[in-house]
Amino acid sequence: MKTTHKIHTPAIALLNLVFFFSTSEKAAAQNNSGILGIDHVGINVPDLKQAVTFFQDVLGFTPVTQLGPIPLDAGWKEANHINPATGAVTIKMINAGTGASIEVFYYADNKGSKTHPNSDDIGASHIAFYTSDINAAVKYLKSKGVKVLGEPFLTPSGDTAGETWVYFETPWGSKMELVSYPNGKGYEKSNPKTVLWSPKTTVKKPAADDFDLEKKKAIIEGHFEIWNERNESKRAALLNKVYAADIEMIDRHFISEGTGEINKFVTELQQKNKDFTFTVKSFETHHNIVRVYWQFGTKNKPAAGTGMDLFVIENGKVQKLYVFVDEKK
Repeated sequence: MKTTHKIHTPAIALLNLVFFFSTSEKAAAQNNSGILGIDHVGINVPDLKQAVTFFQDVLGFTPVTQLGPIPLDAGWKEANHINPATGAVTIKMINAGTGASIEVFYYADNKGSKTHPNSDDIGASHIAFYTSDINAAVKYLKSKGVKVLGEPFLTPSGDTAGETWVYFETPWGSKMELVSYPNGKGYEKSNPKTVLWSPKTTVKKPAADDFDLEKKKAIIEGHFEIWNERNESKRAALLNKVYAADIEMIDRHFISEGTGEINKFVTELQQKNKDFTFTVKSFETHHNIVRVYWQFGTKNKPAAGTGMDLFVIENGKVQKLYVFVDEKK
């Protein structure tokens, strides 16, 4: 993703051949393969206990299944390019949050190479983890003694404009990555036919607190405090408390991504309607979804504008906000 690759002549010829396929033929190929997506990513580690401890205690992932130790016969080793003298394999599958799982392989008495490939070596790879706050994530990893390779870099232009990334090393020397784009990437602004999958847009499993009625009421009250607060420093504190950093506000005419864009929208709305405030008309909950009917206006005309909001609450904060403004009759 961050490295420029030269395409050799055979690869160019193959790409030219691919472009001759019709859309229907491509669709047929995808359907025939039956592939839905990435299930897991496999990595080899020199110490299984060390790897599991890192993924579990540092990154917060959950080990789920284990196979082995499984002795490997000579035929299997030959077919899979494994040194004949290498011992049994143990395989641990780890749930890595929202996205593909990580399959960790440990070979006993491993006779394979002990040297990690360099970034430009064939076969070199890395796993990238999405975070909504990359600076906080970097600070956390450093507090755990993790080696971070440089500082987060914000892509200024191009298809990945708005994306921030940085590499780090595991205790056994594998390179991995933190990546964040709470306000989306540059290419998304042109309404592309295909949008890259991202864990930030995937529905997450609600936490127990998301079903707590009193906590949901407090979150909704905080939401209306944000929209009525004229002091920008106070509003900024409320934004970080009530909204997820990568919140999406979806209106019928536009989409605002991230607390910064919403804060700008609130400021402009207040400047145009200096004496207006929002008040709640009714409030309903359905699991971690909240529906609020509201009105917006002055003391003398409190219902100059009306509408309804749908809130998706995850991990104690508003993750998505769907806004419905009633049309004036």
